[in-house]
Amino acid sequence: APAWLRRLCGHLLSERLLRPGGVQAVVRGVLEGTDGEWGALGGAGAEAAALDWRKCDAVGKILAACPQQCLSLEDYYRQVCPQILDLLHIQDKVAARQFQRVAATTLLTMAREQPQLAERHLLQPLLAPLRRCSEAAELALEDLTAGTVLVPEAELGSCVEDVLKVYVVGNDSSSLLLGSLQSVLGVVFSLYSFAKQNVSYLRSPCQDILLWFLEKAEREQCLAVLEGLAGLSSHVPTLHPQCQLRVGSEGGAAIVVEETISDEDEALYQKISSEQCHVESLVELLSHCQKSGLAGDFFIHCLKELTQVAAEDEAAPNPAVEPGGRLLELEQYQARQGRKLLVLQLVAALCEGVSDTVFTDIVQVQEFLAAVLHRACAHPAQGPGAAAEAQTLAMAMGLVAAVLGGAVQLKSSDFAVLKRLVPLLEELSRTYPEPLTQELASDLRIAICTHGACSPGTVGAAATGMLGRKAGTAAQSPAGRAPSPPAPRHGHGSPSAPRERSKEQSTCREPGASGACAAPSADSPAPAGLQELLLSAYDPQPPSRAAALRHLASLVTQRDPEALRLQEKLLQVFLENVQHEDAFVYLSAIQGIALLSSEYPERILPVLLAQYECPAQGTEDAVVTVTRMKLGEVLMRVTRALGDMVFQHREPLIRAFLRGARDPDSALRASSLSNLGELCQHLGFQLGSIIQEVTCCVTAIARTDPEAEVRRAAVHVVVLLLRGLSDKVTEVLRDVLRDLYRLLKHVATAERDAATVLHAQLALEELDTAVRRVLFPPQTLEKKIVVLP
Repeated sequence: APAWLRRLCGHLLSERLLRPGGVQAVVRGVLEGTDGEWGALGGAGAEAAALDWRKCDAVGKILAACPQQCLSLEDYYRQVCPQILDLLHIQDKVAARQFQRVAATTLLTMAREQPQLAERHLLQPLLAPLRRCSEAAELALEDLTAGTVLVPEAELGSCVEDVLKVYVVGNDSSSLLLGSLQSVLGVVFSLYSFAKQNVSYLRSPCQDILLWFLEKAEREQCLAVLEGLAGLSSHVPTLHPQCQLRVGSEGGAAIVVEETISDEDEALYQKISSEQCHVESLVELLSHCQKSGLAGDFFIHCLKELTQVAAEDEAAPNPAVEPGGRLLELEQYQARQGRKLLVLQLVAALCEGVSDTVFTDIVQVQEFLAAVLHRACAHPAQGPGAAAEAQTLAMAMGLVAAVLGGAVQLKSSDFAVLKRLVPLLEELSRTYPEPLTQELASDLRIAICTHGACSPGTVGAAATGMLGRKAGTAAQSPAGRAPSPPAPRHGHGSPSAPRERSKEQSTCREPGASGACAAPSADSPAPAGLQELLLSAYDPQPPSRAAALRHLASLVTQRDPEALRLQEKLLQVFLENVQHEDAFVYLSAIQGIALLSSEYPERILPVLLAQYECPAQGTEDAVVTVTRMKLGEVLMRVTRALGDMVFQHREPLIRAFLRGARDPDSALRASSLSNLGELCQHLGFQLGSIIQEVTCCVTAIARTDPEAEVRRAAVHVVVLLLRGLSDKVTEVLRDVLRDLYRLLKHVATAERDAATVLHAQLALEELDTAVRRVLFPPQTLEKKIVVLP
């Protein structure tokens, strides 16, 4: 077009823009023109214009520019900004997409070019319904009666939707937008928590707004906002204490003046319920932020806050018990106690809600460990909560050991991060009252400083224990027991100290331990270091006991002469600890027995088989069954360690498992059959004539046992037997192959348990494959050269 025509059209459009309703008229005219048609928006033309987002953005940038005819920029913003906000409320669904795009682009462009004017004329009116009921607003609620509507349902719902369109859909994370949104996040969070308790369409947009802010803001700003939403700080203005959310008739919510509750108990109940709901909503919100690492950072922040609150609580005296305490001091003390309870509630909720995947990198793990270790250094386990504090520290140190032991693939940069723990571990090794914890802290410090090249035995013990805890049972420890006083390490100190400790620990034995075997006494001729380990193997604290057992097992592996000289005493210690309830302890004992048996099978195996077949008398049946199953696991570990050498112990092992298969307890029968199957798989063609006994036992159990898990285990024996023999099936099992085939066919057709049928089908497939290999050997092409005479 000629220049004069462009100037004239621009002048006419600018004049129309400054009139009432001019923004909507200009936008309609320009967007209609993009499709080459005039008239009302609709149909395919409007849809095509909506898809052309570049045209919408261009129109938005035009609206953001002040025309030359306007006298001042302030007047232009005053006239145009209310009309721009009206574009967000177009009811026509097809045209609404265009107008919302234009409005969002215009608002974001104005915010970048003229932030002060945009905040005054756009953002403040946009957020006005939310700011009206904010804690920061100066409301004269005394003049209003209870139940007066401050923000109607329609206005509140429209405001939330507008915020979603401008901030989340517009997706511009400038400091102006983030700062303006932060001022109303407390009200949005209250609305989200309220909608979470009720059926409301506002829950999803409120959640999207909160998650968008937590994604776009800086990490420190996010943590400050989360702290404010949790009620720990005033960084985020929350809903006014005299305002209340009420369910709307259209599925939304309205904000009204709260009614005064005269009953103090009811008011306290309402306050506690509201805080609990806010904490649950915050945890659910953080469950969506685990990949970004925000949940882990906030969890660590809460742990540090807990340590700080505890330190302030110890430093400040209690004015309630001191004479002459002033009212202000009493109020400050109550505020500290309330803050401490809130932090504890947050930590507990986070542990329960997002603890499985809360940490995303080694830096967060290090910060978590630093928080726990710092708390242990500043406040050693004392008083009624000593057992819980000690267990928390043991779990943290076990996590360090697990990371160093290979649970995480570490790089050189990761060790640089872990070295931040070295000062805390060094202080812990010098000041903590528990000797074994001191030793483990010192060993962990050495392992970190040497990048894992020098890893003492206690580190491996703690790492294995940590992984065992993750997969199994939580630790059991005497609640409320104060830690024992510092004892001399490895014999340094008075000669009477080990004797006193032996007496103390012999009185703290678990009821499951055998009464016939006493703890090793201090009079035994063992060296001081080994004697200390033997005494620690009866420590009432499971982490200390398991660490000692792992250390003893490492001595057996290293063929320590003093440990091998006391092999009978070591076996006694391991056997007693097998009966312990804690998985950390009994797995350590099982490993020790397996290592000892693999070194001296001729001496140790008969003792284990006798214990397996004839358990100690006078104990409960359930305890006996569990102990025998643990001993079965020991026997299988020995079998794997011996390899081909297990042949000379074949008959007593099979006889023990066959007897266990006839036990009245179904769990023990299934365990014995599982062990029998694995043993047959290891023996392979070395089974010999004893295969007849195994086949008869398995056939009888698979056909007649009333328990499905036992029948399942019997069929699994056949599967393992066939896998172990492989190509030698027809040779080794030629006398019993037909009986096994008939058994499997019977189970596959008549068994009601689906898992047992599956095992039978797998066995039939193994048998079919083996027989086919014998009947139809693979064809091989051979090249022969024959010399004719």
